[in-house]
Amino acid sequence: MNVRKSILLFASLLVPVASSYATTTPLHDNWRLQSGCTIKADGATISAAGFATDDWLKTSVPNTVLAAQVAGKVYPDPYFGMNLRNIPGASYPIGHNFSNLPMPQDSPYRCGWWYRTDFTAPATSRDKRVWLHFGGINYRGEIWLNGHRIADSTQVAGAYRTYEFDVTDAVKPGAKNVLAVQTFAPTEKDLGINWVDWNPCPPDKDMGLWGDVNLVETGAVTLRSPMTVTHFTDPSLSAAELTVYAELHNATDHEVQGTVSGTVAGVRIEQPVKLAANEDKTVVFSPEQFPTLRIRNPKPWWPAQMGEPHLEQLTMSFNQGSIKTDEQTVAFGVREITSELTATGGRMFRINGKPILIRGAGWSQDMLLRTDEHRLRDQIRMVRDMHLNTIRLEGKLETEDFFRLTDEQGILVMLGWCCCDHWEHWNEWGPQDLPIATASLRSQLLRLRSHASLLVWLNGSDNAPPANVEKAYLQVESDVHWPNPILSAASTQNTVGGGPNGVKMTGPYDYVAPSYWYVDVHNGGAYGFNTETSPGPAITSLASRAKFLPDPEAWPPSANWSYHNGGGGFMNLKVLDESMAAAYAKPGSAADYERIAQTMAYDSERAMFEAYSKNKYVSTGVIQWMLNNAWPSMIWHLYDYYLDTAAGYYAAKKACEPLHIQYSYDDRSIVVVNSSYALVSGLHAKVRVHGIGWKELYSAEASVDATADSAQTVFELPESLMSGVDKIFFIDLSLSDANGREVSRNFYWVPYTLTTFDFPRTDYTHTPAQRHEDLTALTTLPKAEIKAQATTDQTQHGQRVAVHLENPSSTLAFQVRVAPRTSDGGLIAPVLWSDNWVELAPGESVTLTADLPENGPSSTVIHVDGWNIAPMTLTPTAASARGGE
Repeated sequence: MNVRKSILLFASLLVPVASSYATTTPLHDNWRLQSGCTIKADGATISAAGFATDDWLKTSVPNTVLAAQVAGKVYPDPYFGMNLRNIPGASYPIGHNFSNLPMPQDSPYRCGWWYRTDFTAPATSRDKRVWLHFGGINYRGEIWLNGHRIADSTQVAGAYRTYEFDVTDAVKPGAKNVLAVQTFAPTEKDLGINWVDWNPCPPDKDMGLWGDVNLVETGAVTLRSPMTVTHFTDPSLSAAELTVYAELHNATDHEVQGTVSGTVAGVRIEQPVKLAANEDKTVVFSPEQFPTLRIRNPKPWWPAQMGEPHLEQLTMSFNQGSIKTDEQTVAFGVREITSELTATGGRMFRINGKPILIRGAGWSQDMLLRTDEHRLRDQIRMVRDMHLNTIRLEGKLETEDFFRLTDEQGILVMLGWCCCDHWEHWNEWGPQDLPIATASLRSQLLRLRSHASLLVWLNGSDNAPPANVEKAYLQVESDVHWPNPILSAASTQNTVGGGPNGVKMTGPYDYVAPSYWYVDVHNGGAYGFNTETSPGPAITSLASRAKFLPDPEAWPPSANWSYHNGGGGFMNLKVLDESMAAAYAKPGSAADYERIAQTMAYDSERAMFEAYSKNKYVSTGVIQWMLNNAWPSMIWHLYDYYLDTAAGYYAAKKACEPLHIQYSYDDRSIVVVNSSYALVSGLHAKVRVHGIGWKELYSAEASVDATADSAQTVFELPESLMSGVDKIFFIDLSLSDANGREVSRNFYWVPYTLTTFDFPRTDYTHTPAQRHEDLTALTTLPKAEIKAQATTDQTQHGQRVAVHLENPSSTLAFQVRVAPRTSDGGLIAPVLWSDNWVELAPGESVTLTADLPENGPSSTVIHVDGWNIAPMTLTPTAASARGGE
């Protein structure tokens, strides 16, 4: 038996599916892991029955080498303090991009690492084929099954490739089998997985089996990557033309004839197909050939902001006479995504012909590439709760579960390659790099192309690929019939193949005062499409810091704190600290620092999203950098690693609410933004302006009819108002619907003199302030008295907590926060409040509600604090015990 000859490798064609005719045996458990440096045996011996692995580390797959070691308690939590630096091989300079550096000479990850498992294969009939599927191997691999080498490290190379090997002649049906995989970490000259300056890189560079491993049984012909593409024939969306694709592979050494058939959104399709020996073929069902694919009155898929994310089903199979060799089923959306350049040069996207202002944030996987279904579901729920419509992936191409959830929840996804390592070091590419890059691209596009939530693919990040690489990428994208827009980069670059991008990547990434987003006209301000930007630092709560710092209340912050900043130009928080001291106050404790930093984050995050909303569609998109973190971090998130929601979260939620009233720092206008796609009539807008002593200086009211997807000016505060003795003005806005129900409430603290920016000194991190705004009067606000009570009630979703706050005093209560905690002050998360970091005017009351986690502690207390109120701790009582209040 010539096993090598009988094994066919066709990478990129296998895609996880909702259901399949094939029999799939997940190879998830019962793995062992060991360093190749300690093993004096070859692959044939290791993959033979009886090879002793009792002293190997027990693990499961997917798991990187370091993730397996951490799970096995070989090393303590690498996310706590500076533990990561104590792991062998983590001696690279702090803050440097490890992907561009060689492994240290003493690193245990310079060797290959062996994964080994034994499993019982299903009994198969003679006409069946058996395949080994690998969803992700980082970076190179050598694969052995029952003493036979299936593939070597020249065939298995590339962190983002998927693989499917025909092992029919090597597997033992109905018997015990042994699979051994030796993995090798990427070098600094490989197209690996890169963490840029977001966080440190694990010392193993995420080497190992990071994707699922499955044994799959099919017939002689496999069917992979089915996809439906939609084209609407007119703006009414009353008719749609569907085109269906699938990838076929004939695993035999002779010609095969059969039929491809299936149903798409209930429509039956079928056509005969002939495949030569070992042939790969794309089968196409077009509406020109199959008129039934011209469907009337389809139910479209929409992003949640625009409508219902309705999904249909596509099922396809290959049949040889009465024998079904393979079948695949996927969910898809009847939707069409296009893009165009606006008159001012911004890239604007349309969903089913309707324009959409992209408001999203950048996603990160866990730094050790660990997966958690419940955590993933919570995070997608948090994106919806903030009213964001898009997630951007820079690399980190996530699991099938991620894309299934974004499809179901109506969250758009931008995705593409990563910057700042060998992926963009094209002048250093060797002869093997372009084939690996194109194979990786083919793998991911075939894996993902059927998903309704995909918005756009980016062939580069900070930089567009050179002409030869772009040509190769565009050819792959054409070959796989990629159905969505393609951009050459996330930055302002024009290419021969891609034309003008219409996007910018101008920052800032560090703190800027809120007025920046309105007054800047050359960098990150609210025009065009900004693919990554933010006001930078995001200081975590004390309860979160206690989970990853040995000194969470240290002042000044310790080296432990600093290690959890970013890398490169973001290793310190100097810009935030200097702005805080100049505009607010120099903090005297960790608690002071957290309080002021939260308020600064709220103020600038809100202004960023609001400025882009006001200017639509001169502004066409903004991506907050970032949404989440790969590990516990002090920068770049809207919720932290432990899913704690701080001020930036509620600022984004406020700014992106469907009906919203907001203040403009550039022209003092009050704007009503309707992010829905329907006219909303009978709205009532109010504005009240107070001085620092709460003297009313101005008020106005107006009726508003908000047209669909609009931003309209309702008031313009008089210029004469913003003068006088007061250094700060409090601007209180409210918007009510036709029934008098308040649909938006917004409160601003605006300095008499805004920040003056030193635009000539702008760098890639931010634009520095030439003169800071003066908000120091906030630190001497008179004390306010808050009355508070908390109740809990049982709902179908679990326990709900309500906190009623009342301000009976004559003083504004500023930036009041409520936070659930364990009885000893520990973090409870995620908890998504209806609102938080709120202001209460004299005599005002508000009730804030949230659902507690299903598996939360049995005893919960509520901490209430703010700038000028006495902190308090509430013990919730049952709502029924208080008459159902």
